[in-house]
Amino acid sequence: MAKEVIYLTAEGFKKLKDELDNMRSVERPRISAAIAEARDKGDLSENAEYDAAREAQGLLEMRIAQLETTIANARVIDESKIDKSKVQILSHVKLLNHTANRQLEYTIVSENEANLREGKLAIGTPIAKALLGKKKGDVVEVNVPAGVLKLEILDISI
Repeated sequence: MAKEVIYLTAEGFKKLKDELDNMRSVERPRISAAIAEARDKGDLSENAEYDAAREAQGLLEMRIAQLETTIANARVIDESKIDKSKVQILSHVKLLNHTANRQLEYTIVSENEANLREGKLAIGTPIAKALLGKKKGDVVEVNVPAGVLKLEILDISI
């Protein structure tokens, strides 16, 4: 099976590494201690604390494995090599939504870094896909569940 390359910003890569380090050095020992404490309470067949701690351990180990795979397949994007004249990953775009007559701002990021509250739009979304490769002044129409959006690119930066 071919490895899927995951493109991340330096900030996004550091966030994942910090999360992984925290899980390994803080969460893993905390859950191991909880399992040991629950085990000391006697009969494991009827020990809900033990079952809960084991389940938490399984979920933690699954997340650790997922992060390790993501980090192993990650490529940090060099911002200095990005073409600022067209929309691509890491582009910060200012848009005019002609449908609602209001301005929007998004930064196009990888799926792992997406956070709409922070204005970080995943590259796999319909809006991001429609904007990729477009230049300042271009108008695109995007089919979204709420209907069709008519968006004009006002500015592109990094």
